[in-house]
Amino acid sequence: MATAMYKLKLGVALAAVAVPSLFGAFVASPLVGTAEAAPRKQVASRSAPIVNRIVFEKNKKVTADQLSSIMETKPGSAVNQATLNADIDRMREAYNRTGRSTVQITYREVQLPNNRVDLVFTVAEGSKVGIDSINFVGNNNFSAWRLKRQMATIESGYLGWLRTTDTYDPDRLAGDEERLRQFYVNHGYPDFRVVSIVPSLNEKQDAYVLTVTVDEGQYYKFGPSQVESTISDVNPADLDGDIQSWNNWTYRGEDVDKTVEDMTIKLAGSGHPFAQVRPRAVRDAGGNIISVNYVVEEGAKVYIERINIRGNTRTRDYVIRREFDLGEGDPYNKALIERATRRLRNLGYFKNIRVTNEPGSEPDRVIVNVEVEDQSTGEFSLGGGYSTSDGFLGEVSLTERNFLGRGQYVKASVQYGQRTQGYSLSFTEPYFLGQRIAAGFDLFSKTTDDSDYSYYKDQTTGGTLRAAFPITENFTVGVNYTIYSEKVTIPDKRYTDGDFDNGEASWAIKELQGHRRLVSMLGYTLTYNTLDDLKQPSSGIYVQFKQDVAGLGGDAKYIKQSIDGRYYYSLTDDLTVMVRGQGGYMHGFGGKDNLAIVDQFSPGPDLVRGFAPGGIGARDIAGGAKGNGLGGTTYFGGTVELQFPIFGLPREVGLRGAVFADAGTLYGYGGKNFAIQHPGEFDLVDSHKIRSSVGASLLWASPLGPLRFDYAYVLTKDKHDDTQAFRFGTIVNY
Repeated sequence: MATAMYKLKLGVALAAVAVPSLFGAFVASPLVGTAEAAPRKQVASRSAPIVNRIVFEKNKKVTADQLSSIMETKPGSAVNQATLNADIDRMREAYNRTGRSTVQITYREVQLPNNRVDLVFTVAEGSKVGIDSINFVGNNNFSAWRLKRQMATIESGYLGWLRTTDTYDPDRLAGDEERLRQFYVNHGYPDFRVVSIVPSLNEKQDAYVLTVTVDEGQYYKFGPSQVESTISDVNPADLDGDIQSWNNWTYRGEDVDKTVEDMTIKLAGSGHPFAQVRPRAVRDAGGNIISVNYVVEEGAKVYIERINIRGNTRTRDYVIRREFDLGEGDPYNKALIERATRRLRNLGYFKNIRVTNEPGSEPDRVIVNVEVEDQSTGEFSLGGGYSTSDGFLGEVSLTERNFLGRGQYVKASVQYGQRTQGYSLSFTEPYFLGQRIAAGFDLFSKTTDDSDYSYYKDQTTGGTLRAAFPITENFTVGVNYTIYSEKVTIPDKRYTDGDFDNGEASWAIKELQGHRRLVSMLGYTLTYNTLDDLKQPSSGIYVQFKQDVAGLGGDAKYIKQSIDGRYYYSLTDDLTVMVRGQGGYMHGFGGKDNLAIVDQFSPGPDLVRGFAPGGIGARDIAGGAKGNGLGGTTYFGGTVELQFPIFGLPREVGLRGAVFADAGTLYGYGGKNFAIQHPGEFDLVDSHKIRSSVGASLLWASPLGPLRFDYAYVLTKDKHDDTQAFRFGTIVNY
């Protein structure tokens, strides 16, 4: 294919007669759009016309505002042919990023009085040119399918209309090179490099084929690691516990980085703010071993002269500054700067974050520049759906994660559904009293009709005051006080008519009917969290212990404690194993057997899938077992789950699959034994039998929130249990 190259100098006008031939050659490629300028008559002794306005025609994929923002030519400026040519090139580049590389852009001048013109740009956008295939050369240890999963650029495929990153974008591909490098470095290949990424046209000349050539390098494992110190009062043994590059494990660059960060922060906190940790790799190429020696040495004594905050049009400066554990005048610490940068990204307030340094006014001074770009943090949601526990459900919610630019979280929602109605209001101040304390409150009112699984209806209205104190980056202590009123009713009179043949509510339910109870409860929470992603974790540990004491006034008197622990481990980048253990125990005080059934544990399918809400635990079978689940005071259970991508679906769809196995039990009814007061009308069964199930799940990160579909097959159960094979509902994030 023949090509022609033209070199242009900025500010040098093109002769009108040269424009058609230049652009005629420029559009010779079938995938390069054209930019044509209509020749303008040359008028002697007349200055260049002034632009009155700029108009765009037939542009749909890129808005007029977006096109105007990238142009140098503006209303009021003089018409300059070279500038217009550069503007058209930038517009073409904007269309290339949307996959419209066949775009054609022309313009015309509409003459107006007083030597003024309107510039009218006509855009022929053309069809989207996608990525037909991505091929790898030199990948001997990882499949092309697995490497493609690391890239933001994806193939168009048969679901191309769902994809947004299946176009040729050099900037995105540069990011893909770094993603591939990080993948290999964290899987034992520190010398990996991308040799080239070459685009070409497919046979039909309507899409790109990308050929990615890589050099994987040699595979390495960690050898013995040790700490060396050149600072007299730093004992290397004190830092051994921070080493995460363990002997004989696959070499991972992120383990080295995390070790350096943890050691640096510990040294800064122990009186060595200028200490730096330098990893020194000792290679044994023959044995495929890299031993890392962490050398602690005194760094240059550099202080922060100033921290500049730029680009935040909405977020207050102090919201950004408070994420830094250092300020003006403090010793400069790279690890603390990197941690603050990570915190800013995790806030979700900004589209882009860039932290850089520049020399200060003195050799021992440095200026830290924090450049951010605010993004939308508000969300209005109007949705509906169906869950097996709540039935058909509609919800209207308004959420703001950065309220008034102060970093505060506010959410108001109203629910109205087949079996659930209610409203809630939540507020959180993440830096209460200027400290890293997340304090807030929740107000709620909820009416739940459980008649499909029990014989009663429950209404609660109340509020919670809460505060969370981070002890370390991973460990948090929370305290809370909750007070609410609760009323239980039996909506169907058939269940209170004394006819046990058509179903009769248990006396444990009848004793609560129509009475409004007040529950006043104080509690605390201990949380340990090392998850890599709160929404879709693939590695790390999450453990939460909770204890609540009800009895500070009110009608309920009990102590309740529970623990929930989860461990995530990535077998590969796409396969994640989750192991979960949970348990709880409670008991009443101030009187024997005084626990109401609404106070007791009733985890149901949250403990073992395949069972209905209230489907396991103690039951009163005198009036029919189905609607008379009584809960229990003791439960424990375990889960093993394997999560995986669904082959052939683009990542943007947000669908994943899972297979699981659950086992657990609930027992220990803690309420009154009504058989004494009502002989023959209360028949308690309270089995300790282990219930178990296996099944498959579909997980969907939907626009309305994370959803989960579970299908379970029960392996073991008690004969009075209530089963439910299919379950559909939301995923609860941490």
